[in-house]
Amino acid sequence: MAIPLACDHAGLPLKLALKAALEADGHDVADLGTHGPGSVDYPDFAAQVARAVASGAAPFGILVCGSGIGMAMTANRHAGVRAAVLHDTTEARLTRAHNDANIACFGARTIGVETAIDALRMFLATPFEGGRHAPRVAKIEAARGA
Repeated sequence: MAIPLACDHAGLPLKLALKAALEADGHDVADLGTHGPGSVDYPDFAAQVARAVASGAAPFGILVCGSGIGMAMTANRHAGVRAAVLHDTTEARLTRAHNDANIACFGARTIGVETAIDALRMFLATPFEGGRHAPRVAKIEAARGA
């Protein structure tokens, strides 16, 4: 399954770097935009990736904007999505292992390219531990209806 990847105008350069790294690592990538520097609304792009992950069409997704925060907030409105803003490999490892995060969000204005690539690789390589963490993830999903 291709990994869906999207960004807004602020995230375009970092998105392109992440896409190149993923492809170099042998991953298929579905680039859902944006494709140019013109101003766009990040929720439109976050929703596309979130829908792909929530539907099961893709196990993971990647979103990039200026801070990563707006993308994560939008993606997390979708049932079955657990999007996390990542700043380093430790956060990437823990959010996968403990929270079963399935969308990695990056802030192009808050992280360097190499750090983002390293964090993304860690995110994709880390399995969910389950065990004591599984009931907590279930509570996250249950809270959507609260």
